[in-house]
This record gives sequence, structure tokens and C-alpha cells, in this order.
Amino acid sequence: MTRLNFLTPEEIKISNEFKKDGFVIRNTANKKSLNWIQSKFVNLIKKHYKFGKNANNLEILNFIHKKVTKSSLNSFRLKIYNSINKDPNYKYHYFEVARPFIEAIAGNELAMQKKVNLSIQLPKDDSSLLAVHSDVWAGDSPFEIVVWLPLVNCFKTKTMYILPPNKNNKFNKQVSKFRYSDNEKVYQLIKKDIKWIKINYGQVLIFNQSLPHGNRVNKENETRWSLNCRFKNTFTP
Repeated sequence: MTRLNFLTPEEIKISNEFKKDGFVIRNTANKKSLNWIQSKFVNLIKKHYKFGKNANNLEILNFIHKKVTKSSLNSFRLKIYNSINKDPNYKYHYFEVARPFIEAIAGNELAMQKKVNLSIQLPKDDSSLLAVHSDVWAGDSPFEIVVWLPLVNCFKTKTMYILPPNKNNKFNKQVSKFRYSDNEKVYQLIKKDIKWIKINYGQVLIFNQSLPHGNRVNKENETRWSLNCRFKNTFTP
């Protein structure tokens, strides 16, 4: 009896990579949708601040810290977040940038998070950190995946980290034996094993949110802008 496999070679590659590494990075599937998203953000920013005529989108995003202070960051972020999520086309374009990769991992009968999250991390700012965590620790389904989209190039401390699956198995054995009272102690336990994600604008990251992940103080001289949204097959627990 012939066994039929309806997955393409690229879909099989993505699936295997996701299982092995806990994440995949690919060039965005729809550049028009990506550019639509970035332009929408820049246009919203321009409603609050003025820029020179020659400033391009990446410059505006990378150096927004020259306009936004640490004390005003959260209110600024919420204004942008609320405005962009009111746009009826936003979620469509967000899905389009990663559609084939999402479907290769989670299938094509999907539930999507109601709103897309926004992270803005200014240089040297310790007020907007996301401590090490796994989404399943807070009760999320282990069958959810996160689509993480950078609006700028992300590297070194201007990005996020994740603990690979093989290292997570080791961590789970360690953490079951001891009690850790805070996230920083957990980070110190895993920091030698974490993988820092290097990803450029024009690429998209899909990762396993059950693996410990987070960020640290951005020590680079540019601001990080990233979006994240969860997807889940509707027939999984």
C-alpha cells in the first residue's frame, strides 16, 4: 500500500526544523502585506512626532528614542497599539506575512489572537523587559504557536532569546528538583543555553511558546519594534 504524504518538501523541512530548534525563520511570504504593516506604524508615529523629509521608515523606527522618553513610552505604545488594532485590515495582513509557515506547523483551520501585541524596547531601558517565561506556565495551550514579526533589524540584545528543546528537557529536570523564587534566578540557570534570535526586517519568526523565552536590557543604540500574535489549530486542546 502506498503511503501518501500531502506535505511539500518545504513544509516537511519547516516542520522538522520547528521540532528540532523550537522555531523557524523565513522571509515573509507577502512583502506587500509586510510593507503595509510597517507603513501603517510609521504613519501613526508621524501623527505624534515630526521628522525630516528624508527620514525613511527604518530610521524613524530605529531612532524613535530620540523623540519618546522612557516615562512616556508606555502611553505612546498603547496609543499606537490601540490605533493599529482598530484597523479592520491589520489582522489579514499580519496573517499573510506568515500564512504558509503557520499552516505548515499548525494546519489551515486556525484560531487567531484577537489583537496583535506590540513591543517597543528603547536602548538602555529596563522598564519594558519581558522576564523569562513560558506561555504554558500561565495556562496557555501548548499547541499555540507565536508569530513574531520585527519592524526593524533585531540582533544581540535588541532581540529576544529562546531555550532550545534539547536544553529545555535539561531545564525541566533541574527545575523540578528546586524552587526558584524569581525569574532572574531562572534566567541565570539557563543563560548559557539560550539562543539569541538574529532576524532582519523582511523576515518572520514562528516559535514554540511553551519553551522559555524573553528579553534583556537593550544595550544597542537602536530601538526594537516587534509584533507578536498567537495562532492555534481549532481542533487542538
